[in-house]
Amino acid sequence: MHADPLLTKDHPLREDIRLLGRVLGDTVREQEGDATFDCIEQIRQNSVRFRRDDDIAARRELEDILDALSRDQTIQVVRAFSYFSHLANIAEDQHHIRRSRAHLVAGSAPREGSLPHALQAVFDSGVTDAAGLVAFFDGALVSPVLTAHPTEVQRKSILNCETVIARLLDERDRMQLTPEEAAASDEALRRAVLTLWQTRMLRTAKLSVIDEVNNGLSYFDTTFLRELPRLYASLEDRLAAADPALGAPELAAFVQVGSWIGGDRDGNPFVTAEVLERALAMQAAVALGYYLTELHTLGSQLSLGLGLVSASEALLALAERSPDHSPHRSDEPYRRAITGIYARLAATYQALLGHAPARPAVAAAEPYAGADALAEDLDTLHHSLVANGSAALARGRLRHLRRAVKVFGFHLAPLDLRQNSDVHERVVAELLEVARPGTAYSSLDEAARCALLLEELATARPLASPHVAYSEESAGELAIFRAARGIHQRYGSAAIRNCIISKTDDVSDLLELAVLLKEAGLLRPLENALDVNIVPLFETIGDLENAAGVMERLFSIPAYRGLLEARAHTQEVMLGYSDSNKDGGFLTSGWALYKAEGELVATFARHGVRLRLFHGRGGSVGRGGGPSYQAILAQPEGAVQGQIRLTEQGEVIGAKYGNPEVGRRNLEVLVAATLETSLRPASAAPTPAAFLEAMQALSDAAFAAYRGLVYETEGFERYFWESTVISEIAALNIGSRPASRKKSTAIEDLRAIPWVFSWSQCRVMLPGWYGFGSAVQALLARQPADGLALLQRMNREWPFFQTLLSNMDMVLAKTDLAIASRYAELVKDAALREAIFGRIRAEHQATVEAVLKITGQAALLDGNPLLKRSIRNRFPYLDPLNHVQVELLRRHREAAAAAGSDERTRNGIHISINGIAAGLRNSG
Repeated sequence: MHADPLLTKDHPLREDIRLLGRVLGDTVREQEGDATFDCIEQIRQNSVRFRRDDDIAARRELEDILDALSRDQTIQVVRAFSYFSHLANIAEDQHHIRRSRAHLVAGSAPREGSLPHALQAVFDSGVTDAAGLVAFFDGALVSPVLTAHPTEVQRKSILNCETVIARLLDERDRMQLTPEEAAASDEALRRAVLTLWQTRMLRTAKLSVIDEVNNGLSYFDTTFLRELPRLYASLEDRLAAADPALGAPELAAFVQVGSWIGGDRDGNPFVTAEVLERALAMQAAVALGYYLTELHTLGSQLSLGLGLVSASEALLALAERSPDHSPHRSDEPYRRAITGIYARLAATYQALLGHAPARPAVAAAEPYAGADALAEDLDTLHHSLVANGSAALARGRLRHLRRAVKVFGFHLAPLDLRQNSDVHERVVAELLEVARPGTAYSSLDEAARCALLLEELATARPLASPHVAYSEESAGELAIFRAARGIHQRYGSAAIRNCIISKTDDVSDLLELAVLLKEAGLLRPLENALDVNIVPLFETIGDLENAAGVMERLFSIPAYRGLLEARAHTQEVMLGYSDSNKDGGFLTSGWALYKAEGELVATFARHGVRLRLFHGRGGSVGRGGGPSYQAILAQPEGAVQGQIRLTEQGEVIGAKYGNPEVGRRNLEVLVAATLETSLRPASAAPTPAAFLEAMQALSDAAFAAYRGLVYETEGFERYFWESTVISEIAALNIGSRPASRKKSTAIEDLRAIPWVFSWSQCRVMLPGWYGFGSAVQALLARQPADGLALLQRMNREWPFFQTLLSNMDMVLAKTDLAIASRYAELVKDAALREAIFGRIRAEHQATVEAVLKITGQAALLDGNPLLKRSIRNRFPYLDPLNHVQVELLRRHREAAAAAGSDERTRNGIHISINGIAAGLRNSG
């Protein structure tokens, strides 16, 4: 028999997992003693046996061991298996890097989703002009946007430990070590795992917004500042190779990493004007600090002497203006020029941040007026090197620094502002009532509101008076917009580009924001100037259905169309995946989003406005997550148009961008998918009507099943709060934003993120699949002769439906109803427990059967063997965490009901939440 080639390829992964598991085991034995180690090992062996062989006796023995653990033993078991989940993630990431490098070294055909594959696909489709691709990138935008949310469970200290372990694994993989080096590597790995074991996994205090900003900035330090310039260089070199006549093309800065952290006020009272200003200052410090460090190193490298090399007149003039007058460098114009650039940038740092950088300049200098001026000086260095026979020197550190300055500027990342439309309405109503008593804005109908708002937008006169004490809410909102105006003046207009309106219902919601922008001078009617994009966010199923109609009415207003001239006739629209899913279920949410996109494409084309969609995707499938490449390719025709923004949330940020090479790969995937989707030939025929009709029927039935369970079943709310860790998540120090919008337990008020996260913790994953089984059964009952064949054809021929099924396949494979049944036992009302869990179990069985019938698979994930093996490898170590979590929840809740909660038990629950989230990876 021949060995499975995939198993052979995975051999290094298994070896890494064994190595890390062995080192962790040795650490536990040394630190906690043989008894603890033996207990953990016995649990591991029973869990593996139960998972591998479905051994019921092993499960009973496992449960008996776990239930008999003392409180302190339980904590150590939870820690051990949680840390193993973290280590397994590191090994998997390293294996992805290993396989990517092996693919490149072998020189085999480019993989789907890679940049070479995307370029080849475009050339194969008939686009043969590389210069045309350069022009395409001039108008393109690919922007992942980092967001903070209340289920980000990892401490930065833990991430730092994991970075060290990942680096050591990488070194072992790439280098041929001598015996002495191998021993040193082993010792360093043991030190790193010991440090991880002795590092507190939980936060002792709730995160502040500034803490979240700091956590987000760590990914710029480790990944974005270094890897984005390399991505640009790689793409430019590939285009130059495809068409030598291009020379050395320099693409526009079309890949931009954005952020919400410090600007997202929706439901977060802790985001204030002061926090916004501090967030931008922190971002600027990271960007400027990086540039200064790179300039310092570059100065040590470009020691070129006159007489040995020539220099352009512009470079010589730049050197002459430098404050560096050392006789030792008098004949080194490049080094003197860099010293002068450093001095000006250090002065800029002082001017923007109020203190000098860590490494001072040789002398005082004038600060730069903006990042463009710094870029011009760096360009002078580049052009002189290229013109005087040193082009190779221009392609190294200088090339990456020039690109970084053009991408990140002095602001590092564009920071979006977001607020709920209800807040905007209340603020505008107060401003109008004070300025024009008796207006009663909130009682007006939509037409009257729009008329009044347009009247205000026609004049430059402000509404707010400096002599009036407005409510705390209104004063806070006005302060935010004034701070944004000041940030534009300080860091440049690229620092804040978008203002997003949550819960957009109609045109007045956009005009209210326009009025508030006018108050701060970000909208100037007499100049027809608008300094930021006004972005509606359509979130619920009803909002998505109304989205195109709202935009149709908006574009029919001449005053608004005039404002779009200042924004290059481009309108951004954000689509909410999380809330639409919580509102209507996975299938209906996906279908409503798809239809809304198609309708928006048609509406925008009719009005001659360019559409840019901002996808509010989460990490989990239940919040619109799943593989980005397939998701972008599955968009309706015309929905990408070379520009796309999408949110990156929670633990997914760490998984995608915590490792620099993995981060580079994920950025390439976004570029590749955008390129392929935007430039693929138009379809010869529209999506078959039979597909659309079937999808609508599936959606209607799934919606009824989902709403029937979640919103129309008496006692469901109680079942959810008792059978999941939602109460404990709400108490965790894992985010600055409250878990609910209001102080209630209603599902309607709960944020979508903790809703999905809670279901994933108890391994039900309900938001990612519930309702599909009932929907397929209903369709097959109506079309017994050809219904299944139709669904199978949809899966083969329709990327949208194929992606839905692929994501559902993944989330069903991570569902475990045997474990979920133990969580259900936490529900005190036996009748309620049996009624609701029975419905969940029946719907799960129907959904699995439907997915297998349609895909033709014998088992879940047969079409994704890599993920299937990943789950098989990690779940025996994840299952004990769930079993322990159930027992801890029971003890904690019984103690709380009797004499008060036990701090160590609560900590154990929180550690288990961390470990399960790490093991599932895209869980919330």
